[in-house]
Amino acid sequence: MRYRLTFVAGLALGYVLGTRAGRERYEQLKKSAREISQNPAVRNTVESATQQGREVAGKAFHSVSDKVGEKMPDSVAERVRSLRQRGQGDAEDDWGTSNT
Repeated sequence: MRYRLTFVAGLALGYVLGTRAGRERYEQLKKSAREISQNPAVRNTVESATQQGREVAGKAFHSVSDKVGEKMPDSVAERVRSLRQRGQGDAEDDWGTSNT
């Protein structure tokens, strides 16, 4: 209950401060966020972190697969296969980076 009350109080405080700041401040924050996300250094860092995450996930997948073996239900195995196949395309993700 205490956490819920804290969350609601934070939400109300954010709303009040947001409405006082107005549309101009919102647009300013939006522009800053866009500039940061388009910065080449930030984009490279995001791509690097994404690639490392994929490598770790792949290692974890193989480790778990070796330990679980044939004990995995067919429905789960089929989902994993379909997700792996879907992720093999060269389409861009939400960040505009390639899925390589």
